[in-house]
Amino acid sequence: MAGALTYLAVATGGALGSLARFWLTGIMTALTGPWFPWGTLLINVVGSCVMGIVAGISLTPDRVGLHPDLRIFLMTGVCGGFTTFSAFSLQTLELIESGELLAAAGYVVGSVVLCLVFVWVGWKLGRL
Repeated sequence: MAGALTYLAVATGGALGSLARFWLTGIMTALTGPWFPWGTLLINVVGSCVMGIVAGISLTPDRVGLHPDLRIFLMTGVCGGFTTFSAFSLQTLELIESGELLAAAGYVVGSVVLCLVFVWVGWKLGRL
């Protein structure tokens, strides 16, 4: 059973990740416009890379021993608050509903492929 420090780690990390997501989404929308969810795509790619780095560093026996609450803070809290798969799903549906089928397909393929690539990149960086 998780202790109070674990819950605090998840809540604090989630708040920080959510604030970072809000900030980066605003910046990307200001830079690229609202027609395509570039911010969400970037957030999911970066979040996947960070998740891979932390996993690569800490989830194998021969690597750095992170305190479990630090790992939970980073992976469940920060990455969970930062990445936006539910927003990805809604934005894909909105693109489909507005008839932007090619953009929706590009967004789905780009998100899945880039996030898989960058979780692998992060894993490799974490294993250095």
